[in-house]
Amino acid sequence: MNLAAIRDMYEYNYWANKLLLSKAEALSAEQFAQPAPFSWGGLRSTLAHILDGEHGWRGVYLHQVSKFDVLVGEQFPDVAAMRARWEQDEAEMWAYINTLSEADLAATITFDDEGWTVKRTLWHCLWHVVNHGMQHRSECAVMLTNFGHSPGNIDLTLFLYQRDG
Repeated sequence: MNLAAIRDMYEYNYWANKLLLSKAEALSAEQFAQPAPFSWGGLRSTLAHILDGEHGWRGVYLHQVSKFDVLVGEQFPDVAAMRARWEQDEAEMWAYINTLSEADLAATITFDDEGWTVKRTLWHCLWHVVNHGMQHRSECAVMLTNFGHSPGNIDLTLFLYQRDG
């Protein structure tokens, strides 16, 4: 893995997040907060879980946090509040990514996960954030579609077509 690939994946990640948020803006407050039978519940809770993963993993990289589930759906009364927090976190993630060298990507990070010590290669963790988000964005896409506001295709190829013309 190299820095150019990491940057591409994070550009895609934030493009897809913004697409979902733009579709969520068309929902009522009740729809946005409505429970659903997905792993993290409804749309608001699932989006908060994605955001928490991005926020939490960056904390792990920087040795600033030892647990996740800091950000939960109830902290976001509406899409605008969630978007504002996501913009802040995106800026902080880009600031972090822009400090990395190629050698940093191969470094081993060590962290505690509920009482056991985990060692991972940094680029694996960086990639995990994007992959984790994609899993849950797929759930969000289903919820949005069920509300009549499908985001359409959210795959990498569409992003690349749009980005690269």
